Amino acid sequence: MLSHMSDALIRPSTSADVTAISDIYAHHVMHGTATFEITPPTAEEIARRRDAVIDEGLPFLVAECGGEIAGYAYAGLYRPRPAYRYTVEDSIYLHPGHLRKGLGSQLLAELIRQCELGQRRQMIAVIGDSRNAPSIRLHQNAGFRHTGVFQSVGWKFGRWLDTVLMQRPLGAGDQSPAGTLAV
Repeated sequence: MLSHMSDALIRPSTSADVTAISDIYAHHVMHGTATFEITPPTAEEIARRRDAVIDEGLPFLVAECGGEIAGYAYAGLYRPRPAYRYTVEDSIYLHPGHLRKGLGSQLLAELIRQCELGQRRQMIAVIGDSRNAPSIRLHQNAGFRHTGVFQSVGWKFGRWLDTVLMQRPLGAGDQSPAGTLAV
C-alpha cells in the first residue's frame, strides 16, 4: 500500500531501488555506528538481503522524495528458530541529506502498520551504539520501551560500542495466543 506523508512517498521497495539502498547503507557502514558492518556489502548482496526479507512475507520499504530514495526500512526475522516466528527486528537507514526531517518516523510507522497486518506480535530494535540518541528517541516515540543494553559488544572506529535493545508489541502483542503461522 502506498502512503503519502509530508513530502515523502513511503512505498514498497523495488529491485530498481537497490543501488540507492546500497549507497545509503554504504554511507552508514563507512561513517556511522548504527551498523557494526565494517565493509559495505555489494549491491548484489543488498539485493539478496532484500529478496530474503520479501520472501519471508515481510515489508521492505523506501521513502521517496522528489524522485530520490531518501531512506529505507525493513522488518527481518528476529532469529531463525521457529519459536521466534512472531517476532521481527526493524532496520531504518536514511540518506545523510535527509536526516532530521521526520522520514524515520514515517518509515517506522508504516513498517509497524504493515507488520501488524500479519501475525507478527513483537518488534525488536537492536540499536548500534548507545550514543545513537536520534535512533533511541525515534523508537521511544513509536512506542518502543528500553529492554536492555549489551555493553561493549562491537569494536568500530577505535572504540567499543554497545547495542541498545528496545521492544514494542505489534497488534495484540502477547495478550492473546499466537496465530497460525506455519512452523
